[in-house]
Amino acid sequence: MADQSLRILVFGAHPDDCDIKAGGTAALYQQAGHTVKFVSVTNGESGHQRLSGPELADIRRAEAAAAGKSLGVEYEVLQNRDGYLQPTIEARFEIIRLIRTFQPDLILTHRPNDYHPDHRYTSQLVCDAAYMVTVPPIVPEVPALRTNPVIAYLSDHFTRPYPFSPTVVADVEPVWDRLVDALDSHRSQFYDWLPYNHFYEEEVPADESQRKAWLSEKMKARIAPLADRYRDLIIQTYGEKRGNEIQLIEAFEPCEYGSPLTEENTKTLFPFLP
Repeated sequence: MADQSLRILVFGAHPDDCDIKAGGTAALYQQAGHTVKFVSVTNGESGHQRLSGPELADIRRAEAAAAGKSLGVEYEVLQNRDGYLQPTIEARFEIIRLIRTFQPDLILTHRPNDYHPDHRYTSQLVCDAAYMVTVPPIVPEVPALRTNPVIAYLSDHFTRPYPFSPTVVADVEPVWDRLVDALDSHRSQFYDWLPYNHFYEEEVPADESQRKAWLSEKMKARIAPLADRYRDLIIQTYGEKRGNEIQLIEAFEPCEYGSPLTEENTKTLFPFLP
């Protein structure tokens, strides 16, 4: 990283997972000139109450591309079926190929314990690839990495076997509008499936011109508790005055696999932090 240009690879289970958990951070990297890639490990074909299969997968792939354009990041959607993901050797090798080809400095992904099996298995696949990316006889058609990337987990609210324990918090308020633009691109999710699945479809404005403003407020309410939960770490990172003012963050927990996320390399890998 002699030129200090970073390569950040984010693995989510579905189209929109990367955006929800790391979209603001991706915007911070991108505006500072770093390279970010989002990968949806499944094709999203099951995330809707009326549509499914190839028709929905095509819609969600197009939505992901539009979201990536909003953030200035590449957004790849793999062909694994939504709701059918398994931590197979074939899937592991696909993740190894992606990591080796992209050569990231930092990988972000779900934690291993989660309500959704696709989230859990995405995490397992990335963790299973963490050491193997350095082993030349595994997936020999792509050169093995000589430097193992740092891996960190995206935030969640689950408490067993232990609660999410971040060491990095990023203020995403300065790029909030860009994040909302990306989320707004996933129209089948934020204005249709998620309201249906979580029983608030009556809240979605009938007038499409009002939907993005509604989504912004909805996501603020969803994300705001994270800042209160980790206020001490925010103050430690940004100082007492700014730390008490920040309301919208994304947070990341070190993974024990890959290279370690240390106090020293945090300053390099998250260069937008003060």
